[in-house]
Amino acid sequence: MTERFSKPVKFAGYQFEEIQGGEDPAAVSRLAHETAAAVIARVREQDDPEVVERLVTFTDEHGIDAIAELWSRATPRSLPGALWRIYLIRTMIRGDAASISLFYQRGFQTVRTIDPVVAGAPEPAGPDEVQELADQILRGVFTGDLAIALDRAAAFCRIVASGCASIADDAEATEPGRATELTTRAARLTGIGADLSASSKLWRSGGLD
Repeated sequence: MTERFSKPVKFAGYQFEEIQGGEDPAAVSRLAHETAAAVIARVREQDDPEVVERLVTFTDEHGIDAIAELWSRATPRSLPGALWRIYLIRTMIRGDAASISLFYQRGFQTVRTIDPVVAGAPEPAGPDEVQELADQILRGVFTGDLAIALDRAAAFCRIVASGCASIADDAEATEPGRATELTTRAARLTGIGADLSASSKLWRSGGLD
């Protein structure tokens, strides 16, 4: 896999379009589930920090398409689907950490839930802090309790979605185009957060595969 994808792929973090590939849906689905399970099992068995770090930073070197080809078309509430969404969130953050931190800060001020505690970002959370949070969550997928990592990612999505929606409200009168873009992004992030929360519950019950 590393030889085929040697060049990073530029990816706008706000774009969540489906990436096409593969001819046989059943074969693609089977490959997605088998590789996701194998990666999780192998890394947890080895307990090697260098291996974990290479997986965390994999898309920095090889691009998001390297992950997308394996997992992007898996059902959202499955192990490969959850892993794809975690990597997608990290790519989104690294693509525009300044904007994401702004949305996070606004969301932190507007949410009325325990999501900020669950997400675990420091306050205030600038660009460096949200990037580190994304890396922490991804490390947790491979080294900690997967359910907790998924819950943290879901909480982060809901906070950023709240921030996007709040800023969209502010922009509605003067920048309707930007307001529409932010509202769309908020809806997508809310959906991803819901899928990650559901995946966390499935993992805890032994039903995430």
